[in-house]
Amino acid sequence: MSAPEPATALETPRRPYAALLAKGEDRRQRILGVAERLLARNGWRNTSLAQIAKEAGVTPAGLLHHFESKEQLLNAVLDARDADDDAHADYRSGDLIIELSRVPERFQRAPELVGTFMVLLAENIAPDAPLHDRLHKRYRDAADIITAIIERGQRNGDYRNDFDAATKAVEILAFINGMETLWLLDPSIPLTEVFEGYADSLRRDLAPTRPQPMPT
Repeated sequence: MSAPEPATALETPRRPYAALLAKGEDRRQRILGVAERLLARNGWRNTSLAQIAKEAGVTPAGLLHHFESKEQLLNAVLDARDADDDAHADYRSGDLIIELSRVPERFQRAPELVGTFMVLLAENIAPDAPLHDRLHKRYRDAADIITAIIERGQRNGDYRNDFDAATKAVEILAFINGMETLWLLDPSIPLTEVFEGYADSLRRDLAPTRPQPMPT
């Protein structure tokens, strides 16, 4: 009598662990993409996890496998924005004027991140809002970075030193955030020209005062 055939289940090779991880990451990124789109359109108060799961093509349980709560998902969306900024900006060691003129590249490269961020910012102004502390820290960190760059330029003689660097940093951030809002309202705004114009005016404003020649 011949030996019994092995069970079919035992013959089926297991899926490689790497493939499972890749599939899970693809699903996570799909959920994030849908969340960014819905949050930008509806705001976080009017967007439910069930809506995001349905549009992403996953079950609510599948979404919760990747993001345990709505707040965790919101923070993941902000993480994506921060990662994009870190990958494409060099304010810590670069030239402030040059980097400012490059901001439109980020707007046009990742408009969904810009839209989502501005909606979350508007909805989390209140001190008790879930993302208020993180967004406030993000603003303070950005202001500190720009302030440090300006102060370094003042010490090196690249910028005039008769103005407060921290105040100028707030002005620069206000311009960037204001342009984000206006561009979302009117995408026809010529971002490159506007930012280059502001960068040129800032360069002139920060330039050290040259001594006037003595009259002959």
